[in-house]
Amino acid sequence: MITTCEKRNFGILDDLRYARIGSARLSPCGKLAVCDLTRHDLTSDLTTTSLWRIDLATGDARQLTWDSGNNSSPSWSPDGKQIAFLSDRSGLKQVFLLPMDGGEARQLTNLSQGVDGPPVWSPDGQSIAFTASGTPEPKDPTAPYRVTRFVYRFDGIGYVDDAAQNIFVQSIHGGAVRQLTEDAHLDRTLRWSPDGQEILYLASFDPDRADLFSAKLRVVNLEGDVEEIFGLDWGFIKNAGWLPDGAGIMVVASRSDQPMATKDDLWILDRHSGTTVNRTADLPTGIEVQWFPIFSAADILTAESAALVNVVERGKKGIYAVALSGPPQWRQLLGGKRTTALYDADDENMLFLSGDLENPGELHIAALDGSNERQVTHFNDALLCQLYLPKVEELLYQTADGAEIQGWLLLPNEGAPPYPTILYIHGGPHGWYGYQYGSDFQMLAGAGFALLFVNPRGSTGYGDPFATALSGNWGVLDHKDLLDGLDHVIEAGFADPERLGICGLSYGGYLTCYTIGQTNRFKAAVAENPITDLVSRYGTADMGPWGSLSELGGKPHEIPEIYRRGSPITYAHNCSTPTLLIQCEEDYRCPAGQAEQFYSHLKANGCIVEMLRIPAVAHVASITGPIRVQRAQNEALLDWMKRHV
Repeated sequence: MITTCEKRNFGILDDLRYARIGSARLSPCGKLAVCDLTRHDLTSDLTTTSLWRIDLATGDARQLTWDSGNNSSPSWSPDGKQIAFLSDRSGLKQVFLLPMDGGEARQLTNLSQGVDGPPVWSPDGQSIAFTASGTPEPKDPTAPYRVTRFVYRFDGIGYVDDAAQNIFVQSIHGGAVRQLTEDAHLDRTLRWSPDGQEILYLASFDPDRADLFSAKLRVVNLEGDVEEIFGLDWGFIKNAGWLPDGAGIMVVASRSDQPMATKDDLWILDRHSGTTVNRTADLPTGIEVQWFPIFSAADILTAESAALVNVVERGKKGIYAVALSGPPQWRQLLGGKRTTALYDADDENMLFLSGDLENPGELHIAALDGSNERQVTHFNDALLCQLYLPKVEELLYQTADGAEIQGWLLLPNEGAPPYPTILYIHGGPHGWYGYQYGSDFQMLAGAGFALLFVNPRGSTGYGDPFATALSGNWGVLDHKDLLDGLDHVIEAGFADPERLGICGLSYGGYLTCYTIGQTNRFKAAVAENPITDLVSRYGTADMGPWGSLSELGGKPHEIPEIYRRGSPITYAHNCSTPTLLIQCEEDYRCPAGQAEQFYSHLKANGCIVEMLRIPAVAHVASITGPIRVQRAQNEALLDWMKRHV
């Protein structure tokens, strides 16, 4: 029986009504998948993450966990008889085992400090590796605290000494847990060797270095002996994995002698000789790794003598096969106007998330050559059935200095052009927009605004010269690319030049503040967790010293004019655009003082300005945090744009 839905425009809280798949794995038999699914209950303000089993032949979805807590990071045992996962049902997160032949999950670990990293099965299925803090009891937060680390606080983590991770191994039959590493690093991205005798991992957050995003490549055996393969100076390592024969290691990294935002390549390391070969040197846009902020990048999957990887190109993210031997070569397996995220593969199929501008994503399966693709979950069908979604216009335009810029425009379902238009700016600065779901996009379009989003210089997906163009040019170069895009849609008749808004989060918040100091053409601005003063950011942000050196080219006393020129605070006295600042108070990436400075300058100079403070949450919590936080952000953003645009 076919049912019909009564259609409506996208509403203010519909972002929160989507179900979101966090991770997924194929069963050893290849007939099932397991995933974790996060849902929000807007009545109770309760967010839960549960495990689901998917029959890949029929698409039948069966919920496996029903408690009100969070159950995540599922992983099949090698024999397919049970699933290991993380759950906070007993208080702190621990590893649990769920039998597939029926029965309740049993708690495997009982660490007083809880478990942080996802469970990773040994090849023989007898042990599980994971990461946890080496400190059984957290320090008293009211006690004095001596700082010795170069960077002692990190956004979303807090005090790094408390969050440093070591590697543990627990037998599935019980007994004492074994701690294999004991250092001041955050050990992550665990990979058992094919013979089960060693664990490959990344050791990040060196206490004596500022480059917290870099990591050392190490191996530890089951006796706790650690071998360092690459130090921090080799490159910016984001992921690593064993070759199937165990003789070599795959590394996804950019070399340390390259500018910030240089593409990541797939390197093959010969374990015995120490030689490395770059398998993707000529792949223009490199490899995309979803490694941050959870620090547990998915395995580098291999199939038919190739590595399966994600590649971002011109607003789309597809799946490619990269040859592991012979002449360097690659080919696209899956593409299209969408964003794919590879989760798992076996000898026949690959499992991946496929999303677009309208849907954060559903699980799909396809053969290893990309054929026979099928959607296997439909968690968001009921919601999408209710919604009128905006038309999408893809744009290409030339900047005044000859660069080609790609952008997109969402057109509202009601009204007629020219529309009130909002320019929404991405973060990074090396993020990217395109055919992926964006928080706030559909909400603003559903409220009657045209929404413009573009990839100015600095964005990922257009090659190294494009991505590295912002070195020493924050704000100066890219804000002009954005304004040229705005002129393009005005000239095309889509946008009303008298009704324009501008907004963004993180670097998008920075660029919002910078732009309204250069022009008064906007009727409203909303800057979320912005940077406004590059000098004070250098000394207060978690990635301030390293990020500033990498992006700006030197320290404040070495290149003071670059810091002054790129700081929105320099131009704050010019601002007359009514501005709303949204600031998470435990943001260590873009500390609260950055928004506070800008607020004070605008207030003192008679500009209309307000600030929404969000206590006790970190950098991007306004779009990913608790329901009440996201609701407050949604309401404030939409109200400000309606009121002033």
